[in-house]
Amino acid sequence: RSLVPFKKRRHDKSAVWPVWASPIQTFVIPHSHMDVGWVYTIQESMHAYAANVYSSVTEELSKVKERRFIAVEQEFFRLWWDTVASVTQKKQVRQLIKEGRLEFIIGGQVMHDEAVTDLDDDILQMMEGHGFLYETFGVRPQFSWHVDPFGASATTPVLFALAGFNAHLISRIDYDLKDTMQKNKKLQFVWRGSPSLKSQQEIFTHTMDQFSYCTPSYLPFSNRSGFYWNGVALFPDPPKDGIYPNMSLPVTKETVHAYAKTMVENIKQRAAWFRTHHVLWPWGCDKQFYNSSVQFNNMDPLMKYINQNSKEFGVTVQYATLSEYFQAIYQSNLTWEVRGSEDFLPYSTEPYQAWTGFYASRNVLKGVARHASSKLYAAETLFARYRISFPDGPVAKDWALDKLGALRWAVSEVQHHDGITGTESPKVADMYQQHLLQAMMGAEELLAALFLLPHNLMTDVDQALEQHVIVYNPLAWNITTIVNVTVTQPSAAVFDDDGQPVPAQIQGSAHSNATYDLFIVVELGGLQYRKYLIKFPENSKAFEAKAASFERRSVKDRAKAGRRLLPVLSECYELLFDQDTNLLHSITYLEEKRRVMITQDFWEYDANGDVKAGPISDNYIFSANGSAVRAYKAVEMEIIPGKIVTEIRQYFYREESDKDYAYSITTRVPECFGTKLPCHRLEQTYSLGPLSLNTEVVLRTSTSVKNNRTLYSDDNGYQMMKRTYRKFTNNTLARNYFPMVRTAYIEDDLSRLVLVSDRAHGVSSQTDGQLEVMLHRRLWNNLQWNLGYNLTLNDSSVVRPTLWMMLGSVSATSKLYQREAVQLQHRPVVILISTFHTTSQTLPKRGSLLRSVVLPPNLHLLSLSVPGWNYCSNHSVHLNLHSQPDYDRILLRIMHLFEEGEDPELSKPVTINLKEALQGMGEVKGVEERSLTGTWDVTSLQRWKWKTQRTRDDNFTVTISPKEIRTFFVHFVSRNF
Repeated sequence: RSLVPFKKRRHDKSAVWPVWASPIQTFVIPHSHMDVGWVYTIQESMHAYAANVYSSVTEELSKVKERRFIAVEQEFFRLWWDTVASVTQKKQVRQLIKEGRLEFIIGGQVMHDEAVTDLDDDILQMMEGHGFLYETFGVRPQFSWHVDPFGASATTPVLFALAGFNAHLISRIDYDLKDTMQKNKKLQFVWRGSPSLKSQQEIFTHTMDQFSYCTPSYLPFSNRSGFYWNGVALFPDPPKDGIYPNMSLPVTKETVHAYAKTMVENIKQRAAWFRTHHVLWPWGCDKQFYNSSVQFNNMDPLMKYINQNSKEFGVTVQYATLSEYFQAIYQSNLTWEVRGSEDFLPYSTEPYQAWTGFYASRNVLKGVARHASSKLYAAETLFARYRISFPDGPVAKDWALDKLGALRWAVSEVQHHDGITGTESPKVADMYQQHLLQAMMGAEELLAALFLLPHNLMTDVDQALEQHVIVYNPLAWNITTIVNVTVTQPSAAVFDDDGQPVPAQIQGSAHSNATYDLFIVVELGGLQYRKYLIKFPENSKAFEAKAASFERRSVKDRAKAGRRLLPVLSECYELLFDQDTNLLHSITYLEEKRRVMITQDFWEYDANGDVKAGPISDNYIFSANGSAVRAYKAVEMEIIPGKIVTEIRQYFYREESDKDYAYSITTRVPECFGTKLPCHRLEQTYSLGPLSLNTEVVLRTSTSVKNNRTLYSDDNGYQMMKRTYRKFTNNTLARNYFPMVRTAYIEDDLSRLVLVSDRAHGVSSQTDGQLEVMLHRRLWNNLQWNLGYNLTLNDSSVVRPTLWMMLGSVSATSKLYQREAVQLQHRPVVILISTFHTTSQTLPKRGSLLRSVVLPPNLHLLSLSVPGWNYCSNHSVHLNLHSQPDYDRILLRIMHLFEEGEDPELSKPVTINLKEALQGMGEVKGVEERSLTGTWDVTSLQRWKWKTQRTRDDNFTVTISPKEIRTFFVHFVSRNF
């Protein structure tokens, strides 16, 4: 994976380098690429090599002042610092950092994926690492090293700019595009990733050349592995004698000239692709520098020899950190080409190697990771509110911060580019999932404690007759929505905290014959919770919905389609279902009385698993073996009409006579008449699996929308990207797949069909009017490299992703989809508390003392948390502050959801007074604006300005422009109740 594409890539030996007025200045940057996961678990990697990297690098850098090293993934460094490093090593590290010889790059917990990660989680994992580095060493990373993510998103440079970075580095972009950029010396540019923020958050970007982040492994005079003198890491245990396989030929008097010639030729080849006479020469690769003495003791004399003969070679070399390289580029004072908000997705390494399969690999892990992120968001906001209202309350603050810290770590870790991507081995996927599930259990304990402990509830109740539910809205918006509670009784009555009956509906569960779905209409203020009492009398007050079944229909009978149409109505839509196919026929959005023909069903691509028979699909790559075929032969349907929701259940059978269905769609249409329930949202949950081996299954939504195969999908839930269908000489189908993290839509002049998702998927529009979402993959192949690392994707799980669908005019849906995507991500948290032995009299009423906090509709409360960091802006002071965490510093992050010009009203800048907006939480006494990850005071943040073709706010009033994210430390007046 990390190495394979480069081994396969052709190296252009014909490049001609220019004659420079001065020697080419080469910055040799020692680094080790350490995957937080992938083939081996984190524990295995720490034991086999990762701990040795930092131990040996610390020792070797301390010996020779010219040596340098960049540290990238903070998870490994933090594990080493906390569990391995001696007092002496810690002292040496502090000195190396002070001298600028050990430099932290990116500074996040991981090198996050860019295609399938969500904005919330990208920020979180960066903040986790940045907080540790600032608190421990007083340093703030200012450069990125995104060398291995599979494609580059336009959101990442925006986030790095907001975090205070001065330059960004990427590597994996489409092979033919990289070739063109190399030839035209356009590998470096200034990137304005956001079309709304433009130059406000631009960042200089360096694209690595065709050799990428690994030192060339080819030596013309030896069959060993180039400049990796310490060889290949060994699992499970490092060799006791320090002798590893494939250690390279030592640098001696006999070999130094041959080594120098090889290195210089490569440097000159690279120099021809860039505009300045500075060359970034990365020295390292995956799992390198665990035996740094061997590395440096060979490179030292080699570099000395090149510099002694620099006139002959036309090259000088020096050890460098990344900041030293970028400083040299900055001082060259050139004028740079500007790149707009387009991204580098999808990514291909060769004609039949489109890395678009990982958008959908390991659907279960993708879902658990997003669910964990959502749980963390809810727990963070509730604990922050609790700390403000009950600073001396009974929930132990150190215990609470430990629970939050564990989930922060687990959610951060899985953002790794071989984690949430689904490109890891099965045991590593299991590791991520185990960490997430364990940490989520801790967060649920914290939520329960925050809801219950302030009120000293310890009264028994007969659980057979009643159940108590607390529903918490973690968003800073007022909401009216439906929550689903699973119960074991066939009838129920629901009451609010004032004892008033609440609209509810009960029906048989779609997934179990032993349970029932109880739908409850809840109204909640921003950041508020309410208690509901469920009673189970024989005479239910909840509407009991009964199913109407429709007989199984074969696909052979499609000729009869369209004659018997069954309507399902809501205030927004009329849905027509075809009784002759049991499929959706059309949807009319009633406000404009416009009908759109829509059919939804499942199709599958057959994947080749034999490398001798042609291109394969695997964890990474989607290489379709022809067009998709229908994945079923017959469909059954049930419709359950209700007073709150009408549910349509469609079951798809592989064969007409199969007893069990292979796929299903459950569509919930809200019956909103006379309520505040939003009617534009059609909630769909799917069931897929187990799949047949070597199949990739898609949900195909075929419509009468004239989109000309153009679709829009989001970059990381932050911004929408236009995806124009392109024809290629090879692999056109797979190269027109794109990542969908939260949102995708197709549109024409009259209508737009929007899907928002609870996890990442691949999405495409292969024919006019079609929106195709890849939901699940199960693959096996005989590629020796995949077999050796156990990187096949024989995923036999059943997956149940959720999509919400909206249909309407472009202007109507423009007002909705951003908020809907956020509301799907952060649905109300439902806590069943019958096991806590409480009664309705002792439970808190109406969110207790929690007053609502409501932001304007175009602003989203991106974060509200207690980071717990202990530092002050004066570094010399804060490095001695290793006592108690700071529980009173509240981190607030607010985002404007809309693009400039997207909506006549909602796209306008919004001015709010934070003191007034947050008064529902408490009295604000101070606000300090910070960089994205909280480590810079924005008044002291001076990012580099590059040559290319606002006013300050008062203390509490801030203006937030389209797509802007602003971060604050907020201090509240202390109070207790």
